[in-house]
Amino acid sequence: MPDTRLPSLDFAALKELIRKWGRAQGFQQVGFAGIDLGEHEAHLKEWLTAGFHGEMDYMARHGIKRSRPAELEPGTLSVISVRMDYLPEPMPAMKQALEDPAGAYVSRYALGRDYHKLMRRRLQRLADRIADHIGSFGYRVYTDSAPVLEKALAANAGLGWIGKHTNLIHRDAGSWFFLGEIYTDLPLRPDAPVSNHCGHCTACIDICPTRAIVAPYQLDARRCVSYLTIELKGPIPEELRPAIGNRIYGCDDCQLVCPWNRFARMTEEAEFLPRQGLEPAVLVEFFGWGETEFLRRTEGSAIRRIGHERWLRNLAVALGNAAPNPVLAEMLRRRLDDASPLVREHVEWALARHSKHR
Repeated sequence: MPDTRLPSLDFAALKELIRKWGRAQGFQQVGFAGIDLGEHEAHLKEWLTAGFHGEMDYMARHGIKRSRPAELEPGTLSVISVRMDYLPEPMPAMKQALEDPAGAYVSRYALGRDYHKLMRRRLQRLADRIADHIGSFGYRVYTDSAPVLEKALAANAGLGWIGKHTNLIHRDAGSWFFLGEIYTDLPLRPDAPVSNHCGHCTACIDICPTRAIVAPYQLDARRCVSYLTIELKGPIPEELRPAIGNRIYGCDDCQLVCPWNRFARMTEEAEFLPRQGLEPAVLVEFFGWGETEFLRRTEGSAIRRIGHERWLRNLAVALGNAAPNPVLAEMLRRRLDDASPLVREHVEWALARHSKHR
């Protein structure tokens, strides 16, 4: 028998209920987008053609599925897009951490519990609540877990605009938030996108330590500190190492200088607060962790995905950028016979830096 349920639904009213239920799940905003991403698809193709994705082959492997929701999830008619704040501390504290000569800077999204599972659970609860109200419907939840253009969808859903640093910005909440989506077969009317308010500002472009923002709205991931310390599996290019400073996992510089982040709000989620002794972060202490300690301290954290070898690689670069002193040099020398050629090469580079600047 044909499904006669959907035609009788008041979809405008349903949207407002979904917003209400989303807020109850801890999302600061819920918006609705259509599935036409033509303009964003063109930008994606240009970005891939330029090779800006580096070793992230999966960006190209999925092809147009990333920009065509109905091809990724057949039957998709609309997308429910959500955002959740994660800022764990005031921004002056982050700037102080970046300037700490003995400190190690970890991108603030990674200090707490891995957001993927938390967001996925909340999205699933939201989908269950919708089903409780209207009966079964087709959907799939995503939290950076599949080829989804989440920033493009969020922009189309009115959750903000894509800034010159390629992050999403909300004029009343800045950019310190996670995104998630529910692809659904419900014909929910799209919300209106908001206008771009970056204006003539170039603060994010000017501050980027490795000059990865090669033009407004164009990020060369191969130069981005987040790519270099997280996605890149091999050696970090020597010419970029000095600019990485003490950033051992990701980078927040472009968000720290964005004027719209003066409106950012601290997270209300305890799970996003620092855990497992990751804050305060001390270079020497972190570099001394064996693999067992690394796995214990990063349990439930996004940091674990890079593994102990790349963790030591990143720390060796940060130690090489630190002011020379006997303690750091001794810590580095202890790793000269590390089993990993990758670690040894970066340790040798760091020791050479210390010898040069003594």
